[in-house]
Amino acid sequence: MAVTKEEIAAFMAAEFPQSKCVVEAVGHAGATVSHHVGPDELRPGGTVSGPVLMGVADVALYVAVLGEIGIVPLAVTTSLTINFLRKPAASRRIIGVCKLMKVGRSLAVGEVSLYSQGQDEPVAHVVGTYAIPPRREG
Repeated sequence: MAVTKEEIAAFMAAEFPQSKCVVEAVGHAGATVSHHVGPDELRPGGTVSGPVLMGVADVALYVAVLGEIGIVPLAVTTSLTINFLRKPAASRRIIGVCKLMKVGRSLAVGEVSLYSQGQDEPVAHVVGTYAIPPRREG
């Protein structure tokens, strides 16, 4: 079921108005989102907080899943594991690039690389699983 970037962005804006993530791309079993880092999202020492990074990864994974299965609001995170690799730049957007590894009937598994905008090396690597609710046919 093909869903456009615009349809997913509209759904996210309506259902998650508190999210600062922007849907940049959706398709080909993946998605890219970005997040502007505000001063209230920094830890001492000027680094982006872990919860912000995990949130961006979770949104990237959710958007990628919706891009594959359609807008299914009750698809939910069942697992999210993050490896922090290097200090993200406090003055740059966080970019989450998701690639789905498997989409089945009841579970979707993907990985997300998080970057500071303009940097080649990832700041974190995330693997997550989403539960997909049963879908009615017809």
